Amino acid sequence: MQVFKFGGASVKDANGVKNVASLLQKVGYRNILVVVSAMGKTTNALELVVKNYFENKSELQSALQEVKKYHNEILLDLFNNENHQVFKKVGSFFNELNLFLSSNKSPDYNFVYDQIIGYGELVSTVIISEYLNSIQIKNNWIDVREHIKTDNYYRRANVNWEETQQLILSNFNKTILNITQGFLGSDTNNFTTTLGREGSDYTAAIYAYCLNADSVTIWKDVPGILNADPRYFEHAQLLNKISYREAIELAFYGASVIHPKTIQPLQGKEIPLYVKSFLNPEAPGTRIGKNITLEPMVPCFIVKKNQVLISLSSLDFSYIVEESISEIFSLLHLYKMKVDVIQNSAISFSVCVDNLYDNLEKLLHHLKAKFKVTCHENVSLYTIRHYTQNAINQIEEGKTVLLKQLTPETVQVVSK
Repeated sequence: MQVFKFGGASVKDANGVKNVASLLQKVGYRNILVVVSAMGKTTNALELVVKNYFENKSELQSALQEVKKYHNEILLDLFNNENHQVFKKVGSFFNELNLFLSSNKSPDYNFVYDQIIGYGELVSTVIISEYLNSIQIKNNWIDVREHIKTDNYYRRANVNWEETQQLILSNFNKTILNITQGFLGSDTNNFTTTLGREGSDYTAAIYAYCLNADSVTIWKDVPGILNADPRYFEHAQLLNKISYREAIELAFYGASVIHPKTIQPLQGKEIPLYVKSFLNPEAPGTRIGKNITLEPMVPCFIVKKNQVLISLSSLDFSYIVEESISEIFSLLHLYKMKVDVIQNSAISFSVCVDNLYDNLEKLLHHLKAKFKVTCHENVSLYTIRHYTQNAINQIEEGKTVLLKQLTPETVQVVSK
């Protein structure tokens, strides 16, 4: 059995959906599970719905209408008959969403975010499933929330592996093509949870692990994994082969082509991961597996924008020792800061974080009670695996370097 994952760019319009169907006809769809993200930029559009729900109620329905209009245009391009059941199914999801928006009493942003944002994947997969059925590619639509169970850490939920595996194994038909959503799960109260942005890759890996799949293929609009994001770096090169370990390192440092948690379950059962182009499905792409040497051996560049660099020093010039560091990390955990780089000396401590939950002001207020604090917002974090001096010069040119850290395999630079 194989697991295929298609991202939003691959199904951003009716032609994208038709291309998915064509790809399945070319490569085969027996014993396949297809995991699909929200279409195009739907997640961003639904984030605006969330924002308006909390900050600008007068624009809420307008933002939601844009999401409906976008999907309706795709439906009209795919289905000649407006009485097709897919229109009713999509409409019922939007009715559910409207009901939530009108009846919700929770002030918890993260909870509300997860209840709203998941409709992108639900609508996307219903449209694709119904289209495939209409052209005689028979398939079974699965609500992933009935399979993947998590805690209630909304927006970055943790999987309950034992319960998830039991549910998948007892409710999965391997003999037909199955279609399900990426990114989503549900907690013990059956509220929707999400696995973190780009979490659809992780969903594919969860199913692959539980079903002992032969492989996972992530279909993207690039030829495979590149050694750099072509939006920020010129002359990006295709990586033909990389090891699980290398992929985990790249994902940890922020390589956007793979979700950070994706590799671990695959490595556990030595399930190979392929990253291929949905525009050229016959091309080999990138293979990730066990005991593979990076090919070609070139520097790999990763950049994370809009980071925060916090530098601390003791108020009385005393050493920053284990007790102080423990307290700092407790606060970072309390305010849900994702730590990307740390650096410390005898009387100073610097940390580069991702302020995902918008808790920076609360954190700084807490830190200032015990430390002298300097904060740089909107900095960029550059990471180079297998660096050369020329590679370092390339990312430092024309920038103010605020922090730099080197290990034998990796260099990280925080700059303005």
